[in-house]
Amino acid sequence: MGIGGLIIWLIFGGLIGWLASIIMHDRESLLMNIIVGIVGSLIGGFLFGVVRGGGTRLLAFRPIGFVVSLIGAMILLGIINLFRRGRVR
Repeated sequence: MGIGGLIIWLIFGGLIGWLASIIMHDRESLLMNIIVGIVGSLIGGFLFGVVRGGGTRLLAFRPIGFVVSLIGAMILLGIINLFRRGRVR
């Protein structure tokens, strides 16, 4: 993956993190949204691969990947809120 791929990952991660923060009613910085989006995407993709019974492809984009990434980011954001505030919003 070159620099172009890295930029796409950051943009995609930021978008996913931003959407997850809107859904979960959590307002964090852009950097935190990017981190939550990227890590949540990886978690969601891994869990989807395990449930589906196959491996995951990190560079393949499909609409289900967007949904799975968003769910993974929301789960991660909920866990972060649980530790930070003692409750999930």
